[in-house]
Amino acid sequence: MRKTILFDLDGTLIDSTPAILDGFDTAFKTHGQPLPDHEKIKSLVGYPLDVMFEGLGAPKDLVTDYIGAYKKRYEQIYLDQTTLLGSAKDALKLADSFADVGIVTTKTSKFSAILLKHLGVMQYIDIVIGRDDVKRPKPDPEPVNLALVRLGKDSAEHRQNAFMIGDTPMDMLAAKAAGVTGLGLLCGYGTLADLRDCTDLIFENSLEAAKYAANL
Repeated sequence: MRKTILFDLDGTLIDSTPAILDGFDTAFKTHGQPLPDHEKIKSLVGYPLDVMFEGLGAPKDLVTDYIGAYKKRYEQIYLDQTTLLGSAKDALKLADSFADVGIVTTKTSKFSAILLKHLGVMQYIDIVIGRDDVKRPKPDPEPVNLALVRLGKDSAEHRQNAFMIGDTPMDMLAAKAAGVTGLGLLCGYGTLADLRDCTDLIFENSLEAAKYAANL
């Protein structure tokens, strides 16, 4: 039986920090507000945009407008300002050799697929589940469950051989709630302390996590 590997994107396979920071700066400038603290932004990566903007102090009744300004800027720059993390391509190639591979992200699925094709790795990926595909994003299990359903791997037996690889507690909590094994990474935005609250399986990068899954 082929295993299932689900990857997060930001901080797991890609570094889009410059584009994310630029997008948030633009949104706040557009609304005449001081630029947000960049370290605070990075600490919130992995949450949906509405949660991030509220956490950064955007007025709740204007969050939709802030998101619109962010997305307009992000769409202009994300291909040029996003790179694969060092081990990401090797991780995807390895995962594809023994598992069905999916992406589960809080980015939109449309632009995630365009980005992954641009980065030259879409051929290793079977499905992409984004924020626009679900009502409840991570840490809710809905995105993981949907990925398993679309892969035809949602039985209890398949879940025992499924892994969610990500860099934040949201990834680990979604994995646990969906009944799959969460593999935490130190190469992204989550801290070791936060990850340890959610999983005992923590690796330096996505390739090390994929190797672990391959050898089980």
